[in-house]
Formats: sequence, structure tokens, C-alpha cells
Amino acid sequence: MLKVAIIGGSGYTGLELLRVLRRHGQVQVVAVTSRKEAGLSVESLFPSLTGLFSGLNFEEPDITSIAKRSELVFTAVPHEAAMAVVPDLLQAGLKVIDLSADFRIHDQAVYEAWYSAHKAPQYLAAAVYGLPELYARQISNARLTANPGCYPTSAILPLAPLLKQRMIQHHGIIVDSKSGTSGAGRSPSMTTLFCEVNEGFCAYKVGQHRHTPEIEQELSIAAGAQVTINFTPHLLPVSRGILTTIYADLTDQNTSTEDILAALRGFYADKPFVRILPKGTFPNVLRVRGSNYCDIGCKVDVRTRRLILISAIDNLVKGASGQAIQNMNLMCGFPETEGLLQAPLYP
Repeated sequence: MLKVAIIGGSGYTGLELLRVLRRHGQVQVVAVTSRKEAGLSVESLFPSLTGLFSGLNFEEPDITSIAKRSELVFTAVPHEAAMAVVPDLLQAGLKVIDLSADFRIHDQAVYEAWYSAHKAPQYLAAAVYGLPELYARQISNARLTANPGCYPTSAILPLAPLLKQRMIQHHGIIVDSKSGTSGAGRSPSMTTLFCEVNEGFCAYKVGQHRHTPEIEQELSIAAGAQVTINFTPHLLPVSRGILTTIYADLTDQNTSTEDILAALRGFYADKPFVRILPKGTFPNVLRVRGSNYCDIGCKVDVRTRRLILISAIDNLVKGASGQAIQNMNLMCGFPETEGLLQAPLYP
């Protein structure tokens, strides 16, 4: 059994890691940390897990103790906090999957322009960007995997194959995303109170969301040229899910919807968690809820000759914890789908 620990396990991503790992047949959770909840049982903080993690309590993040008991660690702490603990975990010989943004950006200057001064830049080159559909081989050999952000996952998966195959222009791409409120985390905030969110729908961080450079980095790699996008996130009055609508110019004006679908199906033919929908069918967040799937649909607008791509993911699963476990499976030699093949919750 692989012994794993979760550092920063009292939020929604920590809960999802525990929920999914409970179904994994080859993993034992030996530690979950939280400075705020230290001493409290996991089941008392997360009543949905009652009877599933008896005897497991939150503890202080003692790296020396965790290193003695575990082989792989998920760091589910906020951005800028991960870089303070990840080096010690790696130096202790552990494998690490970081769910923050601290090791996703390859260029230190770009990271610091959008976040803050990086305290462990020597690990940026060693970190593998953890999108299994693009980097499975590299992830399999990684000691540090940077788990992608939720919005980037929903944007990169539809776009990367088409940029690689030069089917769309690498300029003028518009990414319009809507997310459920769990994406803001579990800490209380006035902007996510029920009365502030219910029956509302708004854009936020317009033109300045921190996931922008992450999306641009990966799309630029796929295109082999610098990609600059317009990215606008919105807050939906739902708990879970991201729906992303993307607009892109075709390189060949004769390209049809069928051509795009065929290209996507071919690229993801052996990728178990990407579902390319039939022509005329489009993703819905309700149909991926609680699962590790990314659904993708598309249409070529015959009037404007622009491609419209639509994707849906559960932001807490494929957008965070499920993808982290998918990465763990690759890093540790397990079947990629181990513990992750549950059907979406519907309705």
C-alpha cells in the first residue's frame, strides 16, 4: 500500500482527495494536516466521511514526522505557501503533487509578475505540469508534479490538440469561463455568501485572473508560438462545475465541425477521462458532477467561420483533486484510472 499524506487538508480539495482516495485500492492515508483544525477528527469536520476515516485526525504540519510515515504528499495549501514546504518534502525523499500555482509557471519572472517573489525557484525547472493527457510520460518520471488549475484544465484540453495540428490560429483566442462557488474555497467570504451568489451571475477579475499566464504557457507550447488570450471568468450560483466557451479562428476556412470532432477524437482516443461529444451535443456541468471527466463539444459557425469550443469539468475533481490522483497513479505505476472511474452524479 502506498502511504500518502495531505498537507492542508481542511478545505474542499482536501475533502475531495479523501473522498476519492477512499475508493483507491492501493493507497493508505496516513496523515492529514491543518494548523487551524489540529486535533479535530476528519469525520467531525467532514460529516460526509463518517465511518470512512475512523481514527484519522488533523495534525500540525510536521515535515519530519510526515516524511517518516509517508511516501507521497499532496500539498493543498494556498498559493505562495506551498513553496515554503515543498522543498523540505523533496529533500526528505518524498514524491510531491502540489495543488497550488507555485510550481505551474516555468518562468520565474512570469510567476512573480502575477503572484509574488518565488522562494524556491530552483524547483521550477524540475516540476512537471500535471496535465496527464499531454504529459503522461513526464509525469510518470516526476518527483514534483504541479497540478493544473481548474480554469486552465477546462481551456487547455479543448485547445491544445487543435493548436498542435495547426487547425486554429494561435492569435485572437477568447476563453469565457463560468465556475461554481466551491472554486473560491471553503473559507468564509462575503462574495460567496448565499445571498450574494443566489440568483446572481457576474464576471470577476476581468483581464487580470492569475490563471491567464498558466493557460498561455501551455497553449504557447502546443502552438509552438506565443499565444496571448482574452480570459474572463464568471461566478455561477452552483456549488460545482466549470463551463468554458472558447472562440477561435480557423486556419482553413473549409474546416467543418466534423473535421474538428475527428481531430479531437483522434487525439484523445486513448485518454480515458476526455469525452468528445457527438455533433450537435454540448457539455453541461450537471453531466460531469462528481467525476474526473472533461466533456468537450464544438461547432463551426458557418456564418462567421469561427470555431466555438465548449468544455465542462467538475472543478473539484478533474479541476483539482481527481486530476491530482490521476497524476499520483502515473507517478506510482498504478493504472491511470484507479479510483477514478465513478460515473458522474446525475441529476
